[in-house]
Amino acid sequence: MKVAIFHDYFGAIGGGEKVVIAMAKILDADIITTDIDAIKKIDANVRIKSLGKTIKYFGFKQISALLKFYFCDFSKNYDLFIFSGNWAHYAARRHHPNLWYCHILVPVMYEKDVPFISEKRFFLKKIFWVWKIFHSKIDIRSIHHIDQIVANSEHIKDKIAHYYHRDAVVVYPPLSLGQFFCKSYENFWLSVNRLYPEKRLELQIESFRKLPDQSLVIVGGFAEGDHATPYAEKIRIDLPINVRIFGQVPESELINLYAQCRGLICTSIDEPFGLTPLEAMASGKPVVAVDSGGFRETVTSDTGLLVEPTVESIIDAIQEVSKDPARYHDACLERAKLFDTAIFKEKICTIVFNIPKREIKN
Repeated sequence: MKVAIFHDYFGAIGGGEKVVIAMAKILDADIITTDIDAIKKIDANVRIKSLGKTIKYFGFKQISALLKFYFCDFSKNYDLFIFSGNWAHYAARRHHPNLWYCHILVPVMYEKDVPFISEKRFFLKKIFWVWKIFHSKIDIRSIHHIDQIVANSEHIKDKIAHYYHRDAVVVYPPLSLGQFFCKSYENFWLSVNRLYPEKRLELQIESFRKLPDQSLVIVGGFAEGDHATPYAEKIRIDLPINVRIFGQVPESELINLYAQCRGLICTSIDEPFGLTPLEAMASGKPVVAVDSGGFRETVTSDTGLLVEPTVESIIDAIQEVSKDPARYHDACLERAKLFDTAIFKEKICTIVFNIPKREIKN
């Protein structure tokens, strides 16, 4: 069976991109996408077909990706189509049978209070309001063409039921356990995420500003044309000396950072799932995460602490875990095993190979 995976774009490498690459290898599938800049930054032995570059301006980037998927036609080239992301599923109208692996519902389309929107000036808020109305309507219409939905967490499954009135099967993202290891517990904490306002990196920075005896290393990039550019520039202003922002780093370097850090800190707003806590656990490292979203499905009292999204709560948690981070080691490794790639492979293959094949017309 020939499988194609449509993914929004590879402008930066995050959890969604890692899931797509894992699926492509498991299913021997082709990846059909738009921007492919970041794919060169990782060791990914996968087949990529590009629909071309998107317009690198927020709003227009998403629209241009949407249109590329909407008008493309690979219906006669494959037996099954998988959509990953929030714009790729616009190809669903002519590509069947299909399933949508849903990582996140775009907050600006469905959530009432989106911080990075509420902070905009009046004119920009009006533009976002129009954008929201337009996209939410055509988004729901596109979902009608989806045959089956897979959610990356119970948290996202609930959102799919609430906004789309559709059921979804939960298949947690895959974790490649074998590549992670624990080397030491050095005097620095690690933060791994795209440099987006939803990640609330300012909470981490301000917390470590008040923890001069410890350090924070922030790893992650952002895609050109997203809403992240002003934010990524802003957080670099007046950084305390104990906070460093590395940007996007090679996978081997990231694994070494996991291996040597004291623990991982996560502060995302309503995180849909969050693969980085599991990568830290696979490295034997504890996690301090805000008590919301998908973090509740991975972080336990044995593997770290869930806290309120305040500087005071984060400081207290960092100080508590830092007393003896090694005490979480064994529990972290055991927890990580529950999300191994082998489990993901079994579940996703069961779903894929039970979807009826398309009829071959002469």
